[in-house]
Amino acid sequence: MNHEFKDDMLPRKHFLSLQINLQKFSPATDEEKQQHETMRESTTFFRDGMRKLMKNPLAVASLIVLIILTLTIIIVPAIYPYSYSQMITVDGKRDKTAKNLAPFEYSKNEQKAIENGETIFPHIFGTDELCRDYFIRVVFGARVSLLVGLFASLIVLVIGLLYGSISGYFGGRVDLIMMRIVDIIYSLPDTLMVILLSVVLGQTIGPMIQGTVLASIGNNMISLFVVFGLLYWVGMARLVRGQILSIKNNEYVLAAQALGAKPP
Repeated sequence: MNHEFKDDMLPRKHFLSLQINLQKFSPATDEEKQQHETMRESTTFFRDGMRKLMKNPLAVASLIVLIILTLTIIIVPAIYPYSYSQMITVDGKRDKTAKNLAPFEYSKNEQKAIENGETIFPHIFGTDELCRDYFIRVVFGARVSLLVGLFASLIVLVIGLLYGSISGYFGGRVDLIMMRIVDIIYSLPDTLMVILLSVVLGQTIGPMIQGTVLASIGNNMISLFVVFGLLYWVGMARLVRGQILSIKNNEYVLAAQALGAKPP
């Protein structure tokens, strides 16, 4: 007996058939069909990344703290009344009573000056043994730490990206040799190598940068950049290599190879 198929009816599953039981499904509504027909708004990698970032409250809070810290180390040294190596003075004379002051504490000479009508800016973090303001020294220390972290990250990114890209692109024996070098560097103790390279580079770089622009940065800073560049790029190289190897095995790449295109 022939039965006419209607749009509002679903065919029944045949007995002992391996096909999916269509009775468990229902036709899509007009609203659901319209949602599938509506094209998603085009976006970029940056916009998509920012949208994911804003959904992570811890990442947003860390970004806000980093922005505040960056603005602080840029603005505070220009408006703060004390400098990095300045010793506290009162009426043009060094104040020897300003040793090891607690936060927002004034020395005896400063208290007398305040009683005489002078305005003295408080020591936010107190002072050290040599009567120097702690807060401005912490600000300069934060500036150095951020610069070291920024430039070290850039060096690690550049070296790791190039090394990992070459290893993953060529593959085979080239990849094998390059990854064994990475394993050797991974096996070295980080702390010992950092101390050793810092001492050696600190003595060798000094004469090389005398009279150049790099002399203003200092031997220790440059040696730190070199140490980070020599030791901490291996993780980035492995990550980039893995990504390139996964892309080489994608279906569209294999299809291009089957059509005679040159494999990446």
